[in-house]
Amino acid sequence: MGHHLLLILAVTVLLFGWDAAAQTSNSSCPVKFTRGNIKTYQYCNKLHALGATLSYIYHAENGSLDIAFKAAPAASMGWVGWGINPKGKQMIGTQALIAFRLSNGSTVVDTYNVVSKTLALNPSKISITVRSKSAVYESSSGKITIFATLVLGSNKTSVNQVWQVGSSVTNLSPGIHKTTGANLKSLGVLNLPSGATSAPPAGYSSHQTLKNIHGMINVVSWGIMIPIGVMIARHAITFQVAYHTWFYIHAICQSFGYIIGVSGWAIGLKLGSYSKGVVRTSHGIIGIVIFCLATLQVFAQLLQPKKDHKFRLYWNIYHHIVGYSVLILSAINVLKGFNILNPEKKWKNAFFVVGFSLGATAISLEVVKWIIFFRHKARNSSKPLSESNENGQLNGDSS
Repeated sequence: MGHHLLLILAVTVLLFGWDAAAQTSNSSCPVKFTRGNIKTYQYCNKLHALGATLSYIYHAENGSLDIAFKAAPAASMGWVGWGINPKGKQMIGTQALIAFRLSNGSTVVDTYNVVSKTLALNPSKISITVRSKSAVYESSSGKITIFATLVLGSNKTSVNQVWQVGSSVTNLSPGIHKTTGANLKSLGVLNLPSGATSAPPAGYSSHQTLKNIHGMINVVSWGIMIPIGVMIARHAITFQVAYHTWFYIHAICQSFGYIIGVSGWAIGLKLGSYSKGVVRTSHGIIGIVIFCLATLQVFAQLLQPKKDHKFRLYWNIYHHIVGYSVLILSAINVLKGFNILNPEKKWKNAFFVVGFSLGATAISLEVVKWIIFFRHKARNSSKPLSESNENGQLNGDSS
């Protein structure tokens, strides 16, 4: 019983003890930064990720916060950013200050409301009042320092801080940062009166494990099994595979692909619930459309008319349109998912090898299908009319 209690206590600390268990207090460290005039900050914190530092003074009487955030961009013309997230310990929802160098050598800083991990960020108003902001670049260290005064409101004791570095900027829009290693750990809680900062608990990865599972499941289901099932249905007759054989293989591929895919879709919804109030991305919208169309396909099978039914032709048209729509949307969304996850190069290469193989196979089968079709057509056109009719009747019976 004692061991069980210790285990429960450990899990509770891991899941709910972010602030208490991970906080480390930094002693007061006045540091002078040159910004026209010399200014001394009350606290100097070496943050636990990306080699960044945060120095600040908190004025409790009026709730204002003077900060100096310093970090090195991921590339010479990249960006650095620091912000506060009023909604939780996550990147989405962060009210950020992002700084970078322009082509003329000057350094600028602006406010950005981080509403997505994948959409391009443009300068925008944020929910936190910013009285002043500036940035300087140090050529000796290659680092950028952001200076700002923010108004947080009185009686504020702690804030969720988030910081990042990126490698590119296009038309004042910071490019997507890395989604591995230290870039997933650059967040925590800042205790304003004491200067203490906290890091994420051990094993925290911004739900990265769940994201990886979501990605792998959807690649296997929508990206591999469903396309294989479509190719079997489209080309089995060409190679005179028995109807019951190819139909059952097709049905098994599509059924397992759908079941696995729906579980991946459900995980995606769960991941979306972690970012409440965030505008849904195109990846999420396409995922919902795919689920709806695929579900229609499943239920449509229950209403499939017999071969000689007058509505069979219309059912076939519907079945093909919806099926190919799912196939195209799945390919698009899998690629979007890869851009969001930004996995290691070996996983990208593996997926593109599989994708290229499936595409090459589909094209090859399509070419063979049409060659056989035109050969049959040419052969039938050279035969007497009675023999052609007889072959046509036989072919019709076999289908």
